[in-house]
Amino acid sequence: MTRPPFGFGPSDRPDEPEGNGDSDPFGLSALFGGALFGGLPGLAGPGGFTGGPGSDVFANLTQLMSWTGGPVNWDLAVQIARAAVEAADAKTGTGQEQVQAVADACRLADLWLDPLTTLPASSGQALALSRTEWIEMTLPAWKKLVEPVASRVVTAMGNAMGGVLGGGLAGIEGLPPEVADLLGADFDPHALNGVMAQVGGLVFGAQVGQALGALAGEVLGLSEVGLPLTRGGRSGLLPANIAAFTEGLEIPADEVRLYLALREQAHQRLFAHVPWLTAHLFDAVDAYARGIEVDPEVIERAVGSVDPSDPESLQNALGQGLFDIEPTAAQTAALARLETALALVEGWVDAVVDEAASGPLPSAAALRETLRRRRAAGGPAEQMFATLVGLQLRPRRLREAAELWTQVRNTRGLEGRDALWSHPDLLPGPDELDDPAGFLRRTASAEGDAATDWDAALRDLENPPAADS
Repeated sequence: MTRPPFGFGPSDRPDEPEGNGDSDPFGLSALFGGALFGGLPGLAGPGGFTGGPGSDVFANLTQLMSWTGGPVNWDLAVQIARAAVEAADAKTGTGQEQVQAVADACRLADLWLDPLTTLPASSGQALALSRTEWIEMTLPAWKKLVEPVASRVVTAMGNAMGGVLGGGLAGIEGLPPEVADLLGADFDPHALNGVMAQVGGLVFGAQVGQALGALAGEVLGLSEVGLPLTRGGRSGLLPANIAAFTEGLEIPADEVRLYLALREQAHQRLFAHVPWLTAHLFDAVDAYARGIEVDPEVIERAVGSVDPSDPESLQNALGQGLFDIEPTAAQTAALARLETALALVEGWVDAVVDEAASGPLPSAAALRETLRRRRAAGGPAEQMFATLVGLQLRPRRLREAAELWTQVRNTRGLEGRDALWSHPDLLPGPDELDDPAGFLRRTASAEGDAATDWDAALRDLENPPAADS
């Protein structure tokens, strides 16, 4: 694994001033970190976390710590994500003109795509979304993606810390006396599972909220992440983000919108009409999460390095080497399956959209290369995946996947190309992305063998062997 999952990366913020110790009698600021509470609406004062019993801030914190809805505090995540985009949404707005422009672009895109794929258009009018609406529409999908990872991390950390503290606080070398005093001499290590669930829910909620808010400020449509984030293939574009993306391209805005509509509609055809695809992608994330482990020795070093006078020490300690372990064979296989499936999705969309746009849209080639560079530079989708599951989408694989789909289309036509989506076993594997010709030979051979078997079966039906006398 190359990067820690949500909630456990070291903060990249500058040092924040310490809060008033008298206003934090329970040491919550020291334990959870000013970097966390400094970003929470309604929980941060001018000097970081402030509040005590009887204060509104303390009441808000108490409410957050009472979360029981799973390993991620989604109420907090939504609050932070919305706070990150609401001001920008209020400034840009989404007027009727933008709504109509998105609907018209997506309708024209479907007309261009109809003769180039056997997958039908998704039903319903395409949506012109604000950033806040994008967060709300995609939240159920993010829950399915994040919770398996978060749940496994929190459980692994609780078990590891329980093992470290099983011999009592005195057995931890270098444990700061302030932390020992805070936990108490009679501290029960088994209580850590509940503590970690509460702390983990807060930390994951804060990190997920920050990530979703940042992603909502950049993403161009519902499909840009490459995963089916809505049910039923519902499509949508974000006019405000598209306007920002268009600046400096020297390409007419209506051409940019139409090209992005082509990509959006192509994605949604695939998501809506390949019934196994959503489960295949999400199950790969879940399979990866099941293999997450935490080294108890690293936990011991992390606990011993916590400095209550430094509000960011816990967050930094958790991010330093906690997940620097070699992935298991099962995790490697899950990531390879996910990366390959995402590359095939993006490659198919690239190939179909390129065929649809290369003639009537003068800027098609330039826009295609611009979006590829956007992915290569680590755009919002790639950053989200890297933070979530340590996955790096490599543009080289996307280019090769697009070339493979083009060769399959040239050899077998639209029906033969799109028929490969009927079952995951029919799709090329990671090695075959490097060898489209080999993939075509292998599948042609398999089809030939199948045809021979059917011919033999028909002959047996027509001329059954003589019965033994």
